[in-house]
Amino acid sequence: MGSTAQNALEVARFGGLATDEDATPYEVAAEHRVYRLRHYHPEDASSGRPVVLLVPPLMITAEVYDIASHVSAVGELHRRGVDCWVVDFGAPEREPGGLERTVTDHVVAVSDAVDHVREATGRDVHLAGYSQGGMFVYQTAAYRRGKGLASLITFGSPADTSVGLPFGVPTRFAAEAAERIPDALLRAIDVPGWVTRTGFQLLSPVKSVRSRVEFVLQLHDRERLAPRERQRRFLEREGWVSWPGPALAEFIRMFIQHNRMMTGGFVIGDRLVTLADIKVPVLAFVGEVDEIAPPAMVRGIRRAAPRAEVYEASLRAGHFGLVVGSAALEQTWPAVAEWINGGIPDIAHTLSSDGEPTSPPLPGGTAGYGLKLAAGIGGNTLRSVAATTARAVRGSRQITRHAAQNLPRLARLERIHSTTRVSLGRMLDEAAARRPEDVFFLYQGRAHTQTAAKRRIDAVVRGLVHIGVRQGDAVGVLMHTRPSALALVAALNRLGAVAVLLRPDGDVVREAALCHLTRVITDPHHAARVLALPDVEPYLLGGGRDRDPRLTDMELIDPDEVELPGWYRPNPGRAGDDAFVLFTGDGDQVRASRVTNRRWALSAYGTASAASLTPADTVFSITPLQHPSALLMSLGGAVASGARLALASDYDPETFWDEARRYGVTVASYTWSLLRELVNAPPHPGERHHAVRLFIGSGMPRGLWRRVEERWAPARVLEFYASTRGEAVLANVSGKKPGALGRPLPGSAPVRLARYDLERGELVLGADGFASDCEPGAIGMLLARVRPAALGTAPRLVRGVFAPEDAWTITGDLFRRDADGDFWPVGRDAELIRTAAGIVPPGPIRDALGDLPAVDAAAVYGIPGVGDAELAAAAVSLREGADLRPVDLSEALLRVEPELRPAIVRIVPEIPVSAGHRLLTGPLGEEGIPPVAEGRTYFRDKAGGYRPLTETARRRLLNASSGRAAR
Repeated sequence: MGSTAQNALEVARFGGLATDEDATPYEVAAEHRVYRLRHYHPEDASSGRPVVLLVPPLMITAEVYDIASHVSAVGELHRRGVDCWVVDFGAPEREPGGLERTVTDHVVAVSDAVDHVREATGRDVHLAGYSQGGMFVYQTAAYRRGKGLASLITFGSPADTSVGLPFGVPTRFAAEAAERIPDALLRAIDVPGWVTRTGFQLLSPVKSVRSRVEFVLQLHDRERLAPRERQRRFLEREGWVSWPGPALAEFIRMFIQHNRMMTGGFVIGDRLVTLADIKVPVLAFVGEVDEIAPPAMVRGIRRAAPRAEVYEASLRAGHFGLVVGSAALEQTWPAVAEWINGGIPDIAHTLSSDGEPTSPPLPGGTAGYGLKLAAGIGGNTLRSVAATTARAVRGSRQITRHAAQNLPRLARLERIHSTTRVSLGRMLDEAAARRPEDVFFLYQGRAHTQTAAKRRIDAVVRGLVHIGVRQGDAVGVLMHTRPSALALVAALNRLGAVAVLLRPDGDVVREAALCHLTRVITDPHHAARVLALPDVEPYLLGGGRDRDPRLTDMELIDPDEVELPGWYRPNPGRAGDDAFVLFTGDGDQVRASRVTNRRWALSAYGTASAASLTPADTVFSITPLQHPSALLMSLGGAVASGARLALASDYDPETFWDEARRYGVTVASYTWSLLRELVNAPPHPGERHHAVRLFIGSGMPRGLWRRVEERWAPARVLEFYASTRGEAVLANVSGKKPGALGRPLPGSAPVRLARYDLERGELVLGADGFASDCEPGAIGMLLARVRPAALGTAPRLVRGVFAPEDAWTITGDLFRRDADGDFWPVGRDAELIRTAAGIVPPGPIRDALGDLPAVDAAAVYGIPGVGDAELAAAAVSLREGADLRPVDLSEALLRVEPELRPAIVRIVPEIPVSAGHRLLTGPLGEEGIPPVAEGRTYFRDKAGGYRPLTETARRRLLNASSGRAAR
């Protein structure tokens, strides 16, 4: 009893028992604001040993690698021939400015330490880290793109938080909770060491209670307690330090709420980083009963770093047991030493492509082993029940969450009237006020925050005022997609002016004339084209060194010297005001489409709702800013939802997946056949385990749609339709019917599919003079309801269509509607082929041929004859290595009504496309009926099948076309 009392008194007074164990000798090789660099056993520095740099987690001291001499990691590694260095972040609560540190500070510090070690040793570094220190290891390796690193070694380090969190907390619940905490509050929360220590102990309460009970029962035996005393004191009190609030905020936002370790696109400084850039070998230690970093979270590194060769060493240990204790001394550190010395440890196994180890599982599974470890106590059982329940309701939670998210967006749409103040500029201001430090957009590997973007936009506004732009003025914008172009478009909108988005690949002279422009702002690349425009004042924005002196350089305007006039009010635009002008068509068919603030907001909120966009998403805009899909969907959807916008300066299928990984893309835009080159490209390492969940856009052919979903499952296509005339918006939200355009989005204009006379090009009216709806399956014209406030500007307006005094716009788009109410496109009225036998719409033929596995692209067009009659024809290009037989054509076109089938089908090397990747049929029609010698054309015979074209058949087709035209 005397020994027990004496030892208990010593523990009470000094926190533990005094021991004669000494720490492993080290020197501080470098000291900086955020870290000190420890070099253990510096006397052996010139021995030519391989080098390891060990990184601790934020909340634990660097002594985790040297708790006691008999269980010291650095001591064991040194004995096995390794030169050990350790990053020491110190105790932030005792360091000047320590509680202001961010994740970026720590990653940059580790990177700097790597440089120090390399310089001192002349060797590449094996970078190793425990728990969150391992996350720093991954992040540093990605930040450096592997430069100077021999390999990565991690112990219980999560790479995918989407599969669950400690204590069975559902990730979705944690992400939702984090989203509701303001940044200012989150950054102000510094987590003291005792809180983290208590949290870790609660995660393993059985083990914690058992160790304390054993300590009390053995207080009488000092010799028995002494060997484990330093370890006990470390875990009970001395090893824990505070977690800085800013670092905690970044950690929660980037890696818990948005899971950017897995998806990519996390920000270090202002640089975008992705683990997909890791190419050095990885050895990841997994605790099979680790409740803090469960195996599924740790194994995510295989999916996050698809280019790296990843090995797993799986131990029957918990989180601390991986690096501390007898099991670590016997298994972990000998394996690490063997790895560093160039071997593959026996306990290491290559991770398979799905992230699971090839080694056999535990007998009875993790749960069985955990129950044994718990010695019959029910704590783990309760946690298992909680986790199972969470998984069971996860699906329904996601559905209700998306519904709850979209309700405010749809409600805001319903409240938008012609006089409502709504605009791009206003929504950007709201976002900047709500989350000023959030990333707004990404460009060329850099991140730009809401605050930085607002500062730039406001500066451009002052520049516009300086050159005389006023509310309502139309100003031309001729730029490639770049930050200056985005800032200019937003600034014009904030000023209340109209941004006329001239197409760099279009007829700039014609487009400027259509809008009677007197000012055009350009970038250096297009300066010469703007200078050639008649009667236009040219301005330059975003200029580099090579500036043409004939242009007024707006970058030379000091915004602080510009006094805003009395008439200026930011974001004066109302829903009914014109905001943008976009252009479609080529040559004589160039048409200017005016987009009001309401029309933009309709697309923005509609995209955000249909795609269920959240701040965790990154929308990749790979189309030019002048394209409707970029302005209305990508930019609009990102702004309306708080998602990040990634801008591509140019679309390149070879770099698409590299950029998608670097930006952390979850949603990618497209237009027409844009993704065809990407889906035809060889497999890319970056597409394995990709994070893209949606491809959103319009005009994708049905066959390409299926191929996209097959190749990149579980990603799916979300196809939109937005009428160029009116405010009709359809979306295939379910994605279950490739080729269908779905149903109207809530908040968009009501639509009806009216019976339409294709021959005469007019609505079919009944005896009462009203139009009527089409039956399911029949071809009809889509009409969009016109609001009273828009009657004066609505194109192709018709009144009294279904009821007296109603008003509708004829969209010019023909559809079928199935029994479920989904709309299927048939073609535009301008695309109809007028054959002698009747009208042939292109849609059914295009879909039938595009569904053939051998077909890469299909186009349908008319071959002009004498007079107005045409010959219906189709052209297909084939996938590489594919072949197409006449019987394949015959079977595919059996699904098309006989009177709508083409007279000939050609196989061509390539179908021309426009700058917007829309298939061009004009050049094909001008070629007429190909010569028989070409040998790649098939004609429809009298039985309805398709056979190789012969001279006789060709003459008959030519004569029939001419004769029918004459009749």
